[in-house]
Amino acid sequence: MSFLKKIFTKEKKETLDKGLEKSKTSFFSKLTKVVAGKSKVDDEVLDELEEVLISSDVGVDTTLKIIDRIEARVAKDKFLGTDALNEILRDEIAGLLAETNIGNDTDFAIPTGKNPYVLMVVGVNGVGKTTTIGKLAAQFKNKGLKVVLGAADTFRAAAIDQLQVWADRVAVPLVRQEMGSDPASVAFDTLKSAVAQNADVVIIDTAGRLHNKVNLMNELTKIKCVMQKVVADAPHDVLLVLDGSTGQNAFEQAKQFTKATEVSSLAVTKLDGTAKGGVVIGISDQFQIPVKYIGVGEGIDDLQVFNKVEFVDSFFK
Repeated sequence: MSFLKKIFTKEKKETLDKGLEKSKTSFFSKLTKVVAGKSKVDDEVLDELEEVLISSDVGVDTTLKIIDRIEARVAKDKFLGTDALNEILRDEIAGLLAETNIGNDTDFAIPTGKNPYVLMVVGVNGVGKTTTIGKLAAQFKNKGLKVVLGAADTFRAAAIDQLQVWADRVAVPLVRQEMGSDPASVAFDTLKSAVAQNADVVIIDTAGRLHNKVNLMNELTKIKCVMQKVVADAPHDVLLVLDGSTGQNAFEQAKQFTKATEVSSLAVTKLDGTAKGGVVIGISDQFQIPVKYIGVGEGIDDLQVFNKVEFVDSFFK
C-alpha cells in the first residue's frame, strides 16, 4: 500500500476523494441510521444494510454477495459489533473488486508489442464518450506517445465535430469523413494513416445506438473485421463508456453492449456529480469486466486510471 501511495500522487488522490464525496456522504448517512442504537450485526442490521447497498446502486446481485460474505464473518466470529461494520464492508468490497480488476495501475500505460495499440470505444450518446476519448488522447500524448483519433461515429455530425474540437485541443490528428459515411471505412482509413505515421495509439469512436441491437452488433463486427485487414489483432481493447450518474441504467447499457460486442474494459464517467458511485462496484462484479478508467471531474487530468485500492480507500475514508 505504501508503494501505491507513492505513485498515486497527492493531487490525484485529492481529486479522487473529492470526486467520490457525494457517493460517500450519501452511503454513510444511510449506514449510520442502520447501526444507530445497535451493538451487534444481526439479521435486522443485515436486512437494512442490504437496502442501503441496493439504494446506493451497488446492484442486487452484488449486494447479495456482500451480505453473504458478512453473514459468513458473523457465523465465524459468533459476535460482530456494529462498530466493525465499516471496516468489514471495506474488506469485502475490496475483495470483490480484486476478483475482477487485475493490478493496481495508476498510470496510463499500453501493452508492449502492439504497434499501433488500437482502442475501440463504444457507448450510448451522452455518457461522456467523446470527452473520455479526448482526455485519453491527452493522457497518452503526455506520456510521449503518438496518438491518432478516428471519427467512426458517422451517425451524428455533432459527434464528428465534437471529436474534432478535442483533437484540436490536444493537438493530435483526426481521421474523419462526412456524416453518413461508412464507419468501417473511417476505421480502415484511420489505421492506415496511423501505420503510415508510425503511431503508438489509435482511438476509434463508434456510434452508440441501442434501439436496434442487431444493427449495432453488425456495425461493430464490420468495423473490427475491416480494421484487422490493417492490424491483424485489432482492436486490442474494446472500451465501454458508462455514465455513473445514471445508476441502474448503466447496468442495462452494460448488459446490452456486452451482448452486442466483446467488451474488454470499462470507463465510468461523471462520478463527481452523483451519489451513485456504488455502481462502479456492482458493474465491475456483475459483468466481470475490469473498470479501467473513472471520470471524477471536468478537467483533462480528472480522468483517472481506476485503482481499486485507492478507490476503496477514498470511498471509506
